[in-house]
Amino acid sequence: MRELSVFVDESGDIGGESRCYLLSLVFHDQSDDLSRTMRLYEQDLAVRGLADIPLHLNPLMRGNEGYSNLSVDDRARMLASFGTFVVHSPFKYHVFLYEKSQFATSEALGARMRRDLSALLFDNIDWFQRFDFVKIYYDDGQSLVTRALHLGFEYALAREAVVYRDASPAGYRMLQIADYVCGIELAAAKYDSGVEGATDRMFFGTRRDFNKNFLRKLRKHLL
Repeated sequence: MRELSVFVDESGDIGGESRCYLLSLVFHDQSDDLSRTMRLYEQDLAVRGLADIPLHLNPLMRGNEGYSNLSVDDRARMLASFGTFVVHSPFKYHVFLYEKSQFATSEALGARMRRDLSALLFDNIDWFQRFDFVKIYYDDGQSLVTRALHLGFEYALAREAVVYRDASPAGYRMLQIADYVCGIELAAAKYDSGVEGATDRMFFGTRRDFNKNFLRKLRKHLL
């Protein structure tokens, strides 16, 4: 019996000051073994003398939370190591990006999210129907996202095929990849709009560097 795991993350508070809101979904076929790529990633960190901190891209770049005592060089090396892990990991992903100014209320954004998720599932329904079980991992951080996940998946797929589990990135490498996906796609939107900041340029370089070293490699995993 085939099982699909869906790891969900978001970027940008729905009611906050951020211009964009992103929702990332990372899809992992459980028949694709992750143990080798995880082992190589952990070995790479050890060889570099770096701590195995669960990736959280925004704090890594800003030097917050668990990264507060690390130098910029060490954080850049952590990002490079995780990026290599992402390149060689078996998964697909999709990101929904919304300009919050286009929505009068958070409810309107949530409704659009549900429609977009349902459309994605129906557009790829043959692939999703290959799986006997779909398990969704989300930390339940945003109620609108939780509702969109329930309604979208249950509308497109059989209700009994969907299992919801609260999860934290510390326990799942794929949730860390979902965080990375959100961060890279947000950076792409900022470079596209010419509003990338000094921190983006410090870790990603010019737009050309960012495309070559991060974005193109990630988008090979697009669903």
